[in-house]
Amino acid sequence: MRLTSPAGRPAFFRLLVIAAFIGFSAASCKDPSTANKSGGSNYYFPEGYLDQPDSIPAFWITTNEEIISFLKTKVRTGKVERIGTSAGGRPVMAVMYGSPRKGGGTTTFSGACGIGNIAPYRGQDNDKTVYLGLGGVHGFETEGIMGIVNLISVLEEGRDLNGKEWPEITSVLRNVDRIILIPLLNPDGRARVPVIMETHKGASRNSYLAHEYLNTGGKPDGSLIGWPDVKEFIPMDFSKVGFPGGYPNDAGVNLMHDDFFGKLQPENQALFDLAAREKPDIIINMHTGAPGNNYFMRMHRPVCEAALEPVYDSLYVMAHTGLALRGLQSTNDPDIEADPSKSPRGVYNLDCALNLHCGALSVVVEAPSHGFSGTDRSGKPVLQTPEMILNAELVVHLEAMKFLAGSGGRSRWKI
Repeated sequence: MRLTSPAGRPAFFRLLVIAAFIGFSAASCKDPSTANKSGGSNYYFPEGYLDQPDSIPAFWITTNEEIISFLKTKVRTGKVERIGTSAGGRPVMAVMYGSPRKGGGTTTFSGACGIGNIAPYRGQDNDKTVYLGLGGVHGFETEGIMGIVNLISVLEEGRDLNGKEWPEITSVLRNVDRIILIPLLNPDGRARVPVIMETHKGASRNSYLAHEYLNTGGKPDGSLIGWPDVKEFIPMDFSKVGFPGGYPNDAGVNLMHDDFFGKLQPENQALFDLAAREKPDIIINMHTGAPGNNYFMRMHRPVCEAALEPVYDSLYVMAHTGLALRGLQSTNDPDIEADPSKSPRGVYNLDCALNLHCGALSVVVEAPSHGFSGTDRSGKPVLQTPEMILNAELVVHLEAMKFLAGSGGRSRWKI
């Protein structure tokens, strides 16, 4: 007999995943004197930070074990490929749809910029459109991981893992030549966090603390390392923290802020090798970090070539219009929600490096967390349910792929 949880997730499988975390959970304690020992799993978790819901939705697939199982058993149309191995020895997996580019070009991307023509870099199939969706650069930003897994489900079965059909997404396969999806770039960071899904902590001033601790890490006394302070020490010395969080890989490196002109971390090396081979037009890099005072999906303007600024503006308008019209923004008014002049600007990071590496328009999209509430534009608390976040994740991918198909991609954008 197959045991099933109330939410539809196989109960025996959930028990296996939880058992894999027992070594971590046993370290949860109230006494900071038992904080992390270098290289081990004896981390300190303040009381309540490892709480999980009694019922976890079947569509909430975010752990290493669940993702590997899903790819092995559910992917039939796409091609599953192990593109690399993490610093901690874990597989980095991707799923490919459509045919790859044929051969290479005659110059580098820098050379193409120098002559003002992208075609010699991209080669004979310069007009081919390639979309890359990326999740889990930070290992415990589970919303983007879940979104990519459900996008794969839609491309395979026509419906997400919550049973909703997405005919617009399935039709995109006819209009985008190549789709590459990486559910989890940082399996080390994900493996470190012994939580499948967070309980909702409410809308109080401190409701974000548990999520932030698990994500960016904590000090031996249980206080937050915090963002952006977590970026001050790369690589992170695990012996000096109470819990490293899901940000770094097992080498202590935040993949968003790797040494891009030095020796890349293996996860980023795999991503850069893939980008050089596939030459994507757009990379959508899904994170969890929506602004607390406008607690909805938000795209960030990347540091990139000046020629791509107007392209980004158009992408932003399309994505946020789609979200607003589906009730997934603070208001339903695209004039308010899809104004690219209000887009937060990023810094030099992975997305900037990817643009300069292969010419892709690579952008971060920050989702709200399922673990706590923020407010809308009027200051009213917003409860972002897992179902709402799932829909918003898929809408962003849908609108970005539609934009790529409609604009023609890098071959038609100015350089």
